[in-house]
Amino acid sequence: MGRIGALALVGSGEYLPVMHDLESALINSGISNGKPNRFLQIPTAAGEESSERLKFWESRGADQARRIGTVQEFLPIFKREDAFNDKYISLVKDAALIYFSGGDPGYLANSLYETPLWDEIKKNWLAGASLAGCSAGAMALSSDVPNFFRMKEEGIPGLNVIPHLRPIPHYNKFFGWIPDSAAKIVMKAPDGTVIIGIDEDTALVTGIDEDTSLTENYWRVYGEGSVHILSGAPTARFKVGELVNLQVS
Repeated sequence: MGRIGALALVGSGEYLPVMHDLESALINSGISNGKPNRFLQIPTAAGEESSERLKFWESRGADQARRIGTVQEFLPIFKREDAFNDKYISLVKDAALIYFSGGDPGYLANSLYETPLWDEIKKNWLAGASLAGCSAGAMALSSDVPNFFRMKEEGIPGLNVIPHLRPIPHYNKFFGWIPDSAAKIVMKAPDGTVIIGIDEDTALVTGIDEDTSLTENYWRVYGEGSVHILSGAPTARFKVGELVNLQVS
């Protein structure tokens, strides 16, 4: 009771069977901190996509909730003004896990930055709820989000949960998808930032077990792939189950 909740940065695979054990553990961690058995799904990163695509995310989250045995709450936060809606804000405190799924990280950051919804999410996480971001959801949790969708050098202010980390999701495929110009933007982070690559179907998690609850610097690798330190610290590769020290000097 009373401790900061677990935090998960997921490379891909949110709400799929491959992430069942991790997402179940995140919910159970929140419950152990006194939170209700409820999973809050926030699809804002996909807010500019089609209604069919948004329904797809809602359905996928519902399927995972049934597998885990939790209650899904799908929050239709599709644009910035939705993050000022008292109805949605009031639901945040009643969740053991708050989860940002994929899409456009810059759109997600711009939509939630300095809003009452984000303030309530952060408050609930600091009071014991688990917080997870997959793909764009993970990138938006940094202090500086690369603006590669708009191809601009300057980054977008992020949600600042991991101020000195820049996660690159889908790492084992990511740089095959984007042009070299975009890759340079992604790899150009502010001084003092550790850039980490997180493979697909893989997550980097802190606060979910005793070893990673000791200090905010220690994280553990979950899933099926690896986590890679790319710059800002000695380069290294970590496999599933290994502890990662992400202390920034």
